Amino acid sequence: MRLSGPPFRLLLLVVLVFAVGAGRPQLAEPTHLKMIVGLTDDTAKWMLRQEGVVGVHRDLRLMAVRVTIPWRPGQVRPTPLQQTYLHRIARMIVLHDRIVLSVYNRAAFAPVDDPARGEYCAFLRGVLRRLPLVRDVQIWNEANNPAFWPERRGAEAYEALLERCWDVLHRQSPAVNVISSTAPRHGAVPFIHALGAAYRESGRPTRLFDTFGHNPYPQDSAEPPSTVHEAGDYLGEGDYASLIATIKAAFGDTGQPLPGTDGVSLWYLETGFQTTPAPDKRRFYRGRENDAHVLPAVAEEQGATVDQASQLRDAIRLAYCQPAVTGFFNFELLDEDKLGGWQSGLLWRDGTRKPSYDAFKQLVAEVRAKSVDCAKVPGAPAAER
Repeated sequence: MRLSGPPFRLLLLVVLVFAVGAGRPQLAEPTHLKMIVGLTDDTAKWMLRQEGVVGVHRDLRLMAVRVTIPWRPGQVRPTPLQQTYLHRIARMIVLHDRIVLSVYNRAAFAPVDDPARGEYCAFLRGVLRRLPLVRDVQIWNEANNPAFWPERRGAEAYEALLERCWDVLHRQSPAVNVISSTAPRHGAVPFIHALGAAYRESGRPTRLFDTFGHNPYPQDSAEPPSTVHEAGDYLGEGDYASLIATIKAAFGDTGQPLPGTDGVSLWYLETGFQTTPAPDKRRFYRGRENDAHVLPAVAEEQGATVDQASQLRDAIRLAYCQPAVTGFFNFELLDEDKLGGWQSGLLWRDGTRKPSYDAFKQLVAEVRAKSVDCAKVPGAPAAER
């Protein structure tokens, strides 16, 4: 996920678009759901007012929104800009958004030594004091991805960070949900094994994480979510069995419960399927596309077999049918304008709805109603069919 913001002029336009139809906020989701469905999206963090964006969240009936905050070594309390972001996040909470807080930066700023780990975890503790209704905290982002975590420090340094933050945050708030984070590529399997080995070597008797967070992006937007990658160590959504087996091999018979046991589960924190801009929307985008298999907004209009809506249907239903998965977050709500970034939103760059918007809304309703028929879901585990 990128740590950037939209131009101010576009923000004003989006405010107007989002404000249309923004009704009275509803209460947070009930706790009996098998899986929460949400978005990873920073749009509301950049807005002067949050009511319009949260109105869209309410229309979709989202169960959670993952929001990011950048961090650098030396920080134990928020900068003025971060205070602004936290104030806006607090407003989202008042409007009944459940916030999943993700604090990270690029690899050069990763807290890989003991002093930096202390600063980072103290920063998170301070945020929880400021926002006591935040219960879900992600520790860094994609720790096996060299863009976010230095390869030379690897799993051992990330294990130490999880240890420190789990202890610090649970002393601050026993009900906090500490979430780890991995990417599907970049040696995901050996990284998880190394994380488990570092945990065993530490002799720690208690857990490192309460939720195992993973970003199961497909290799390209047209790849079916149920695809099993037989060769290599790529861990997409269709590789659920391999991911669970890898976590079990890494943490089995330790103080760290496995996903699906003792309240620990698996969340897909970030995934998405990019669309090509519709002809009447092309003026809102710039640059060159970064996905050779980008999807049309509507398949039949361009002779394709899949579109973003059909991919989201398969992905969300598959996640629902995977026993240990209790969270699915689409990246993102609003497309980035640079085609070298991500266009996996439910809204075009001008803030109007894509065809996938209503499909996503219907999928949230299916999950809430527990009406997904796993016998009809491609790639669903046999036990769920």
